[in-house]
Amino acid sequence: MTPSPAEVRPKNLRIMLAHNWYRSANPSGENRVVERESAALTARGHEVISFDRYSDDIADWPPLRKASLPARIIWNREAHQDLRARLRSERPDVVHIHNTFPLLSPAVLYACRDESVPVVITVHNYRLMCAAGNFFRDGAICQDCVTGPAIQAVRHGCYRDSRLATVPIVVSNRTHRQAWRTMVSAYIFISAAQRDLLAGLALPPDRVFVRHNMIPRRDVTVSDRDDAVLFAGRLEEAKGVRVLMSAWDQYLEAPRNPSLRLVIAGTGILKPEVTAWAARRPSVRLVGHVSAQECTDLMSRSRAVILPSAWAEPFGLVAVEAMAASTPCIAAAHGALPELVTHGVDGTLVRAGDPQALAAAIADVQARPDTYASYGEAARDSYEKRFDPQENLEQLIDIYRFAISRGSGASLPDS
Repeated sequence: MTPSPAEVRPKNLRIMLAHNWYRSANPSGENRVVERESAALTARGHEVISFDRYSDDIADWPPLRKASLPARIIWNREAHQDLRARLRSERPDVVHIHNTFPLLSPAVLYACRDESVPVVITVHNYRLMCAAGNFFRDGAICQDCVTGPAIQAVRHGCYRDSRLATVPIVVSNRTHRQAWRTMVSAYIFISAAQRDLLAGLALPPDRVFVRHNMIPRRDVTVSDRDDAVLFAGRLEEAKGVRVLMSAWDQYLEAPRNPSLRLVIAGTGILKPEVTAWAARRPSVRLVGHVSAQECTDLMSRSRAVILPSAWAEPFGLVAVEAMAASTPCIAAAHGALPELVTHGVDGTLVRAGDPQALAAAIADVQARPDTYASYGEAARDSYEKRFDPQENLEQLIDIYRFAISRGSGASLPDS
């Protein structure tokens, strides 16, 4: 008999967070989410246990072990054995899996099943259907693996432009698809748009939840705004960096005398290209990688934050962080961003991949400062009403309790 939620509502939960941390050279929003949720759960009095692997460690592996990485992506025997041992010794109420790629592998699902511990997974990206994880290829949206066979990803070398590196991801997804469907007690999608795009996974709908990422409240004193707009994110094509550069050039060439400055915070593969471009434009300032507080300060001093994402963002941390700082966004109108930003109320949406539309929106910030100030006030109101971190945490805890009430993968019905 399945227990009712009241029967599994302990005062404090014992939660194991399983996460493969992304490389430190490639700042990751997923890493930030795990850190924030762990801190919030601990502050609430729940016990958080970490089961981690670090992609940074791969660089120090001996050659023979590095050669074994493709096989470990499909099945990491060490992770399976280590997690089983930790589950037996720690006995958590629930395991919350964030990222399994590349060092945890789907083997952790089987470890939880073998030890009869329920699993919650947050689906942070699109990797369960897309080897690259972003449905983005050759500078454009690509959903070939949604509508056709995943072997196309190998042909295109979708992961790191390498067919060889793409093979284990495709094989892993194919081999463990049924495990993802039957060994998870609750699935968390970070937006409705992401959930809908991944509908082809055919996950059991009664276990699917939409829960936005947690954005902590920060005390922000909004003083006089600088005559600037801000881009904060990885410097890569999928984030729309080339669209932004083209749009900024069009803004500078417009008949109206341009007075805004563009501040770019972040680093990434396009840093050399962006640095060379910015060096020829006095209106552009690069500040590199900044801390969370420094980014908040930059947001609070900007007239708008620009999110020109070329890929269909499954969420958009920067958008809600800007809202929390009372700053409106100019965002690409696809993926989850229209779910977060309400056009003409707390921000502006523009056609994705259209530099001309983005340039016009930037010019609009200059032409109507009072309007964008009111958008900023509405953005903060939207944050308080729709993204309150305490309500978000309660939603997460309720999902944990739901998973505990459903039981582990050993007892869940096949889907």
